[in-house]
Amino acid sequence: MPFMHGHVPIRRTLKYLNAGQIILKERIKIFSLNFSSRGDHHKGAREFAFWHLQQLQHKNPDVHVVEFKDLTPSPFIRCFTDNGDSVIIDLEGRSKESIHDHVMKVLGKSEDLLEKEAKAREKKENPANFGYMCEKNCICEFFGQVPCPGVVPLPLYMKGKTIKKLLEGDE
Repeated sequence: MPFMHGHVPIRRTLKYLNAGQIILKERIKIFSLNFSSRGDHHKGAREFAFWHLQQLQHKNPDVHVVEFKDLTPSPFIRCFTDNGDSVIIDLEGRSKESIHDHVMKVLGKSEDLLEKEAKAREKKENPANFGYMCEKNCICEFFGQVPCPGVVPLPLYMKGKTIKKLLEGDE
């Protein structure tokens, strides 16, 4: 098969797409990469688009990723935020590694923030979790659970004293 030759099929695997390291900040909505298919000063931007753009798009499903070829004399990245501002990064003469590192540093989430989000996601995913730093503070807040006795008094048939008296009275 002709499409299975060379290094292009590697980019089509889910393992490769999940290996992407750039997770953009929440406020970035549009990511555009502008470069030319000719010229040595565009080489890093071309390689970045070839190797990392699909990973970036896979890891950031809420971000619109656009690639503009042969429309500009110098390569750059332009990102638009949710409040209408834009961030422009000049890529002229940079290698794909330096572009990757710079985008990760300027536009990406930090490791600490990613760890905090992972912990919060882990706690929120399990509905059995309740208490401090969880969605529900008490088990009584879940549907179908008995309300807290401090807020709503329990019915007599649910109290241990009443059940014991009823059992002693039947004998």
